[in-house]
Amino acid sequence: MNKKKVLVICGTGVATSTVVMQKLKAFLRDKGIDASLDQSKVIDLLNKAEQYDLIISTTAVPPSLAGKVINAVPLLTGIGKEQVYDEIEAKLKV
Repeated sequence: MNKKKVLVICGTGVATSTVVMQKLKAFLRDKGIDASLDQSKVIDLLNKAEQYDLIISTTAVPPSLAGKVINAVPLLTGIGKEQVYDEIEAKLKV
């Protein structure tokens, strides 16, 4: 199985994506999922989206990417985070 490539994004590529990145690294480690993680800002999607298997975002993204994007806001608020983790795990184990 090829290592999945994951992009974590927020509006500026600094604040909320950093928090999500830390939580995601811990989650993947706990689940034994080996994935390549990158962090960026939403504007970079225009040039990078096709390079990634999964995009985890705390901000709005173009509708054309909806199939590969998971909304990460629940990882920040704590409300619904288990459902988001389940979705991430399902997509990365395919």
